[in-house]
Amino acid sequence: MLKVDDSTLPEIEAADIRTYLATQENKTLLRFLTCGSVDDGKSTLIGRLLFDTKLIFEDQLSALEQDSRKHGTTGEDIDLALLVDGLEAERQQGITIDVAYRFFSTPRRKFIVADTPGHEQYTRNMATGASTADLAIVLVDARQGILRQTRRHSMIASLLGIRHIVLAVNKIDLVDFDEEIFNGIVADYESFAKDLGFTSIVPIPMSARYGDNVTRTSDKTPWYSGPSLLDHLETVDVEAEARERPFRFPVQYVNRPNLDFRGFAGTVASGTVAVGDDVVVAKSGKRSRVKQIASHGGDKERAVEGEAVTLLLEDEIEVSRGNMLVAPEARPHVADQLAANVVWFDEHPLLPGRMYLLRTETDEVNATVSHLKHRININNFAHEAAKCLDLNEVGVCNFSLQAPIAFDAFQDDRTTGAFVLIDRLTNATVGAGMILYPLRRAANIHWQALDVSKSSRAELKHQKPAVLWFTGLSGSGKSTVANLLEKKLHAAGRHTYILDGDNVRHGLNRDLGFTEEDRVENIRRVAEVARLMAEAGLIVLVSFISPFRAERRMARDLMAQGEFVEVFVDTPFEECARRDPKGLYARALKGEIKNFTGVDSPYEEPERADVHLKTVGRAPEDLADELETWMRERGYC
Repeated sequence: MLKVDDSTLPEIEAADIRTYLATQENKTLLRFLTCGSVDDGKSTLIGRLLFDTKLIFEDQLSALEQDSRKHGTTGEDIDLALLVDGLEAERQQGITIDVAYRFFSTPRRKFIVADTPGHEQYTRNMATGASTADLAIVLVDARQGILRQTRRHSMIASLLGIRHIVLAVNKIDLVDFDEEIFNGIVADYESFAKDLGFTSIVPIPMSARYGDNVTRTSDKTPWYSGPSLLDHLETVDVEAEARERPFRFPVQYVNRPNLDFRGFAGTVASGTVAVGDDVVVAKSGKRSRVKQIASHGGDKERAVEGEAVTLLLEDEIEVSRGNMLVAPEARPHVADQLAANVVWFDEHPLLPGRMYLLRTETDEVNATVSHLKHRININNFAHEAAKCLDLNEVGVCNFSLQAPIAFDAFQDDRTTGAFVLIDRLTNATVGAGMILYPLRRAANIHWQALDVSKSSRAELKHQKPAVLWFTGLSGSGKSTVANLLEKKLHAAGRHTYILDGDNVRHGLNRDLGFTEEDRVENIRRVAEVARLMAEAGLIVLVSFISPFRAERRMARDLMAQGEFVEVFVDTPFEECARRDPKGLYARALKGEIKNFTGVDSPYEEPERADVHLKTVGRAPEDLADELETWMRERGYC
């Protein structure tokens, strides 16, 4: 809170300043975004709001006039869009690329507005802006009407929990302020948006360039009797739903500076908490009572949604980062399987069976898409069968997690019901998810404790369990080397088994083809079988092309530390094609076989294989001897 030193001010002036600051501090805050198709006027609208609310300094105005002459698209007029398009690439191309946030204030309310890009390839940036917004202004060019991107952005706004929409029919001046055109666009939008769950849709005809119906109603639209845009933004009630949500406090940090202080730091995601309130640890169900609420400005009696505080409890119970303190009478779900809406951001498709990092407000866990239920057609909202999700597509997926997490349905709490998906190799954010519900079967299936352990089975066999994962191009010699190695291990009295790519496709994986999606599922199944065999104490030799690093990483993560050995059988493409033991390369190069690794489907070489076998000029027997020696030196046999 700001403090005023009034020692040198007249008493009345100091009181006025304190009153003003208190008024500013107590104003409500509205977060909103502008979205829609390209060139609908999103940046111009925000620039107009800033200009008309007198929030542009003289030096900014002077710079804007110079930039308008250089980059402007409005002739001799000031191009207000340049107030928001801050990137040089944006100014040169006249488009918005990144999300731009701007703050402004009126006597009635404070605002944070996100200007989001309209181009389809930047949909991920639009979703970023929508994730924290309470209201969306969907702009439509009066000359164009409802476009594909209008539908896409409206659907994403709905999925991301936005319940209040302003349908801004912009550039109404370019159609001579025609009421019929406006009414037609409104009817089209309301028709397709009727099932998106919006609480309110307020249509406003406007000209962002000239200010008609932006901050004041225009006499050029006498047929329009609704509010100006600013009037609506100042009065729309977006806090009613927030007041009804139960207490949620994701723990971000355990603060223990000394033996007498153990607090749980975080931000109140929803609801309120007061000293003396009962709380429950979401994952364990353990109960305690709030003893103290510490904050930067001193102890508090109560904390509300959005406040960053540290909670001290009366009991010494285990709470760690990734857990939540919650209201006892309204606890969240705790499960390791869930269904969610997913917006996909990456150029490489979402594939069922591939493992990703699922990151919530405070938790992080490995997750696999166990089932892609359907893709949502943004034009008619039809549910379509799909094997993958491509860039900017929206679908409904089931997820299987490696450990339970605490969460709410997204419609109940946008903070605790949302997550992002991270590519485990590149660490890039590839998708955003909105949780629908837990899968109840997750609560009915429990890992069965067994009395005979993996170590006791391995001890009986006098060996160390291992999964030797042979990867390389078709014809590289994987199966040959694996077979020779197994013969040596068997002769030495070791207990082994080979899982070969061709053999497995005759049984376990006979239903799978060779698309990228089926290849991912092929490796997932084999990795699970290999893990079970390792649990039995065996040395498992897996011979699969396994072309994708992500799946080999997934297989490694399934095994215990040191149990997975990646063996790269490194044979150049030209040599594999020359050998061509099954005649597959010749057929693939003629186009008779599709999705053939190395020809029209990629092979991602291991970056740091545990064993790197270069085969050119070496006999398979020598390679098998080298690998056996490597294993013996490390205690595997």
